[in-house]
Amino acid sequence: MKQILSSLVLLALISLGTAAAAEDCYADYKAKKDNPLRLHYGVMQVSSCGKGQANQEVAQRLKGSGWTLLNVISVFGSEGLDKRKANAGQFYLRY
Repeated sequence: MKQILSSLVLLALISLGTAAAAEDCYADYKAKKDNPLRLHYGVMQVSSCGKGQANQEVAQRLKGSGWTLLNVISVFGSEGLDKRKANAGQFYLRY
């Protein structure tokens, strides 16, 4: 009985760890402001790893700061953060 209970507890802990890892979703995007024209590339944490849902979330957050989303380039996990940090500069995880 103890082995079964231990196995179930272990399985539950593994499942929680997998769910937490699945929540780490990020999107890289391009945005603009007009008058004068300004462009930027950025990286933002998003709540969904689906590109369509991420597109809506990124556009909404940028709109609050006067930016217009041009496109979401990709949606990725935490493993892709380091290679995008230098290119995003001040817009790395800003919004």
